Amino acid sequence: MRSMSNSLKSNRVSLSDLPDLLTIREVADILRVSPLTIKRWGKKGKLPAIRINSRGDRRYKKEVVNRLLGVEVEA
Repeated sequence: MRSMSNSLKSNRVSLSDLPDLLTIREVADILRVSPLTIKRWGKKGKLPAIRINSRGDRRYKKEVVNRLLGVEVEA
């Protein structure tokens, strides 16, 4: 049981290590919700998405995700 909790801790990624634009999956993992929830929040305006490329893939600004988490980023 101990090794399992240690491996979970090692899989965690610091927000500062992530790129400025995050994928749906990255945001869902950070906020511990499903990717569908992220899409719904985007439609409601709670988490605005940036559309990229011809497929319209969504990306989310790290600052907006930080704000949802209540994290203040120093300028």
